[in-house]
Order: sequence, then C-alpha cells, then structure tokens
Amino acid sequence: MSAVELFSYGSTDVRTVVLDGEPWFVAADVCAVLAIANPHSSVALLDDDERGLHSVETLGGPQSLATVNEPGLYSLILRSRKPEAKAFKRWITHEVLPQIRRTGQYGAAPALPDITTPTGVLAMAEQFAATARQLVATQAQVAELEPAAASWNTLATADGDFLVADAAKILSRDSAIKIGQNRLYTLLSELRWIYRGAGDGRWRTYQTAIETGRLSEMPMSHYHPRTGELVLDPPQIRITVKGIEALRTHLTRAAA
Repeated sequence: MSAVELFSYGSTDVRTVVLDGEPWFVAADVCAVLAIANPHSSVALLDDDERGLHSVETLGGPQSLATVNEPGLYSLILRSRKPEAKAFKRWITHEVLPQIRRTGQYGAAPALPDITTPTGVLAMAEQFAATARQLVATQAQVAELEPAAASWNTLATADGDFLVADAAKILSRDSAIKIGQNRLYTLLSELRWIYRGAGDGRWRTYQTAIETGRLSEMPMSHYHPRTGELVLDPPQIRITVKGIEALRTHLTRAAA
C-alpha cells in the first residue's frame, strides 16, 4: 500500500498516492471539490488508463478506492459545472503537481545534492534540468486543454435539451470534434440510442436512452389539411446536456 499524502483545497482534503513518481488522486475527494454529484458514473466515463483502484489507508483501515491520474483529473475538471473548477485546475497545475514532481510527495522537502563536489554539482544541474522539462510538459498539456475547457464551460452552463442539429453545433465548439446533423444521427444509431421505425423509416428513440437521461422526446402533431383531424406524428428527438457530455467523451476518445 502506497503512502497517502493529504493536501487541502479550501475546506476539502484531497488524498493522493504517488506511484512511480506520478500522483494519483482519490476520485471521491476530487469530485467533492468540483461538486460532481455522482463520482462513480463520472469516473466510469474516463479512459482505462486515466483511472484505477489503489489501496488507501482510511479511518476504517485500508480500503480500495477509485483514483485518477493527471489526465483523468483534467477530464473531471472539464466536467465540473462549478465556477471554481478553473481556479482549482490552476492551483493543481501550478502548485501541487510541480511540487509532487520535484519532491516525490506532496509537502516534502527535496533532497539536495552536495554541491561541494563535482559529482554533486552535476547531479544538481541534472535535477534542475529534469524539473524544467517536467514543468514545460505540464504547461503544454494545460495549453492543449484550454480550448476544450472553454467549450465545455459554455455547454455546462446550459439547461434543457437540444435539437440534433443544435447539438451537433455545440459539440463542434470543441476543436477536436467536427460533426454535422446527418453524421450525428448516424452516430446515435450506432450507439443504439435511436432506430428507424419499420413502417415509415422515421427516427425513434430507444427507451433506454430516455431512461438514462441522454435523450428526450417532444410530442409532435399536425392537423390534416382536408379533414381537420389531429394527427399524431413521431416525437421529435432531442439530446440532453447529459447526452451531449457522453457524446463529447465518445468523440474525443475516437479522435485520440
């Protein structure tokens, strides 16, 4: 079992474990900071190499807890609707992660080489060079995530549901995604969220997609031009914010 380090963001403690020099964060703690109501489902949406289970010492003894690495942490931050998420990300990337990488654990002072010897001077130079490379890599990764974060923040403030054509436009705000209405309909069919009716070939929604909160339906009707009778049409398919989030995750994984 790896040693657990605590750091506090506001009034919330976030537990970390360092494995092979890389930090892993307890997912439940991160979700508490970001006000993500369902940590289990949010972590389940991450890629396999972004999440894991690690034995963590708790008040009740060792427990196997869900953890996320640095890329997984960024993915959770992008899903948060909390305005403070951006400040939390900056604090993680500018303070916590650099310190973890320099020291091997949060809050510990680095062991400095003996600079009174040629070997110590060389070791010190190599240590500084390694730290510089790590910081540059971190800053580059954060810069790559900024456009996606801005796009997701715009979406995360939305409510209700959207026409398929409008959902395609929202998804395309992400620079990594290019999709139109027709292609989105095809994708929804491939994901088994919708299907074509046997009689008229019109798109219809699978009940499971509605029950999971990814799609909704709007009743549609018209009056017959000759008889004036009310005719019920197939309901209009609409994509919820939760559905757009799931589609965005699927499309960004496919583009990777």
